[in-house]
Amino acid sequence: MQLVEYQIILGIIAAIVGFSGYIPYFRDIIKRSIKPHAFSWLVWGLMQGLVFFASTSKGGGAGAWVIGAGSILCMIIFVISIFRGEKEITTVDKASLIFAFLGMGLWIITSNPLWSVIIASAVDAVGYIPTIRKAYKRPYEESVTLYIFSGASLVVALFALQSLNLTTLLYPVSYIIVVSLFVGTVLIRRLSIPRSGRRKPKSRR
Repeated sequence: MQLVEYQIILGIIAAIVGFSGYIPYFRDIIKRSIKPHAFSWLVWGLMQGLVFFASTSKGGGAGAWVIGAGSILCMIIFVISIFRGEKEITTVDKASLIFAFLGMGLWIITSNPLWSVIIASAVDAVGYIPTIRKAYKRPYEESVTLYIFSGASLVVALFALQSLNLTTLLYPVSYIIVVSLFVGTVLIRRLSIPRSGRRKPKSRR
């Protein structure tokens, strides 16, 4: 089997793994057991779209497919979260969104794919702030399954990259690190706040 064919197969596998994590997430949103934060998903959707085009321009090939697909799915969740997502918007959330848009402004004025990816990776990490704040306060209103699958899909995508350079490698590696820290934070918080121990809303009489 030629190397290119091998990378294409891995690219398809990475996309399937990544998509699989969204199936239970969409189900949980419909059930209202998960409440995504619109600010985070907007930032992630825009940044992954940017990284997809930058990586493709530098020969990322099949390894960038999962990022492109992720961008589309993120924007779908962003739209859904407007109606079924987190309603508590704090000053920290607004500040992180403003910082993210400032980062996007820097991207617009640069035509260098590497700098685009560097900025996108930083802004993407900032996009986690609203979701981390919400998940820390209410850890059962966020899914770890989605993020585990997303991280795993990018691990596979690394081996599907058809050109290895800083532009194609930076975002997947930084994403895996940030997602791992996020999942760890949520799991630790769940240990300190058992599901059975959550306060139930008072019944109205």
